Amino acid sequence: MLPTAISPSEYNPYYGHYIGLVENINLMDALSEGLNATHGFFEGIPPNKWNHQYAAGKWTPKDILQHIADTERVFAYRALYFARSNNAELKGFDENIFAENALAGTKTVADLLQNYVAVRNATLNLFKNFDESQLKQKGRANGSDMSVRAAGFVICGHEIHHCNILRERYL
Repeated sequence: MLPTAISPSEYNPYYGHYIGLVENINLMDALSEGLNATHGFFEGIPPNKWNHQYAAGKWTPKDILQHIADTERVFAYRALYFARSNNAELKGFDENIFAENALAGTKTVADLLQNYVAVRNATLNLFKNFDESQLKQKGRANGSDMSVRAAGFVICGHEIHHCNILRERYL
């Protein structure tokens, strides 16, 4: 079941997996609940697991938390850009290059969690200030159309996706 008020015509089918992970609630509730759930989940990761890779070349929980924050920043920027301009078109981003250059392994868990909370609070404030017409506005990123609100739901589902992977493969 899709979240409240979003149609599959608002995003590329690739993002359907992420959006489908979000409960049938409004976007602001999904963002708020995600903040609490994700922060709590990461706080519960045992210290000896933070630098663990389940296979060679895979990200650690530190890398994943940084990736969640980086991806949220990218999708929040897309949402802002789409809300402020008609027919906006943005390039994609390479998550692996971002992860390589983020240096998550050199950061403390406390710093990574603080960064995540700061990013989510900024996202909450951003989406709080969009009106209904702005939430429905679309743009194009990485060759795919997306509405502002779809970008918000992707943010929520993306973090759920990664928490699920951590539960299944790391913990």
